[in-house]
Amino acid sequence: MWPADIEDHARSLVETFSDRGLRVATAESCTGGLIAAALTEIAGSSAVVDRGFVTYSNAAKTTLLKVSDATLALHGAVSEETAIEMVRGALAASDAEVAISVTGIAGPGGGSPEKPVGLVHLAALRSDGHLRHREMRYGDIGRHDIRLATVRTALEMLTELGEA
Repeated sequence: MWPADIEDHARSLVETFSDRGLRVATAESCTGGLIAAALTEIAGSSAVVDRGFVTYSNAAKTTLLKVSDATLALHGAVSEETAIEMVRGALAASDAEVAISVTGIAGPGGGSPEKPVGLVHLAALRSDGHLRHREMRYGDIGRHDIRLATVRTALEMLTELGEA
């Protein structure tokens, strides 16, 4: 189901997190649950994956992850600020030690000159407060490839926090 590199990375992450007693929560918008799906494809992931939030709509972001209406109004759903509030909300609403959030524009429509198709913001947070953000500009490479590229980046960020 998954490209070999994603499956291998997910397997390595599950093993590392399991060895270290870490659990993860995901907060996904443009990926629609693909990060959680990649992780749960791996046997033994139940010891690592605490929960996932698919918050595609702004209402879901505010209700489930406590993203503020002011942040959405001022910065938009696809922004560093929203990704950070999403990851903080996911960590707070879970029993995980590490969380990842993604929000972006997978296309083919919905982009603008300021926020083009392929723009994705990711944030990863550890319960000790260690926070990372990445702004990715994958380009208009197609919806499927943008979503897979985002999963790859998310797994990299989770691995970095798990090893730090």
